Amino acid sequence: MNTSITKLIIASILSIFVLNGQATGSPRQSAWIDEQLDYCNRHIDATLAQIAATDSLPRSIKKDCTQWGRISYGDWTSGFWPGILWYRYANSRTKNNRREAVRYTKMLSKLVVPEHKVDHDIGFQIMCSYGNAYRFTHNNKYVRTMQKGAQKLAALYNPRVGTILSWPHMIKSQNWPHNTIMDNMMNLELLFFCAKNGGPSEYYDIAVSHARTTMLNHFRPDYTCYHVALYDSISGQFIRGCTNQGYSDDSFWARGQAWAIYGYTMVYRETRDKTFLRFVENVADVYLRRLPTDLVPYWDFDDPNIPDAPRDASAAAIVASALIELSQLEDNTVKAAQFLDSATQMLQNLSSANYLSLDHNPAFLMHSTGNMPANYEIDASINYADYYYIEALTRLKSLTNK
Repeated sequence: MNTSITKLIIASILSIFVLNGQATGSPRQSAWIDEQLDYCNRHIDATLAQIAATDSLPRSIKKDCTQWGRISYGDWTSGFWPGILWYRYANSRTKNNRREAVRYTKMLSKLVVPEHKVDHDIGFQIMCSYGNAYRFTHNNKYVRTMQKGAQKLAALYNPRVGTILSWPHMIKSQNWPHNTIMDNMMNLELLFFCAKNGGPSEYYDIAVSHARTTMLNHFRPDYTCYHVALYDSISGQFIRGCTNQGYSDDSFWARGQAWAIYGYTMVYRETRDKTFLRFVENVADVYLRRLPTDLVPYWDFDDPNIPDAPRDASAAAIVASALIELSQLEDNTVKAAQFLDSATQMLQNLSSANYLSLDHNPAFLMHSTGNMPANYEIDASINYADYYYIEALTRLKSLTNK
């Protein structure tokens, strides 16, 4: 039999069987997804009850604690809680769930007033809240806010470098020049969206330039990424790669790679440039090869304390969501099957008693690592882990229903 035909048959079989033998689209898989979404719904209700008397948003819960640490609209994670509520609404379509999502989204309106100074995270803040609001309601009033956010994000672009400045405050506090962190890949979606929905075409060009420049300078030969890339602000020359949240400048920080996988999947979706598809395949492959058996990474793959190092469930949730989308964009059926199978196994393992918060606290997941070098949010429940977990379940549900 022809080798290519054999591979196609194998891929077709793999794409049918996921979740330990549950067929995609089967009643068994559909029921499993609904069970996990019901679990999320109960924990959302518990969180709403806990924060009801405040005008703050939940961010994280320390290990062995039950109360959410809360934040204001200006925190970089502020968009994730409204985003979680919008995914609940998308899966329920009830008026009450929509009302809660609208309420918490409105809390972020101050992000786009002229006097509010921003960094690159306005992409996270706006896309997860207002972006999902528009996605699930098609109300153009949300687009107006997104356009204001995109204008602020685009203002951080340095054309000499070709990337968006991530942290303006680090120029003074750390004496850094123009700095771009891998997380910034996630914020490009706001520019792509606004370029297609009434904004200047320049937004598209900025996003593509950022992605290409990051691809050239932010990765090592083995496709693992630096957390931070530093550039000369005047000449635009790449100076060096380093870290702010990884184990060391040269280590393989798990969540940074997760941002890269998700970010370049999104860039390929928006551009359909096969250069980005081939690139993200390699970025995903090196991540998958280094995973422990349960597919939930240690916070940094090079931490010498492994296997006693903390895990990062947030990275697993981000990658699971990204790989579900990537599997549907793939032009290689074997790779598509591999990515979908890996993503569903990640979700299954995250949905076990080893990682679910269950009765411990009102979050969805435990065992995420925020900033290990700063000793902050270690082995904690964190809102962005929950956000990408419910997003991944929603994406898998949509795929299953097809």
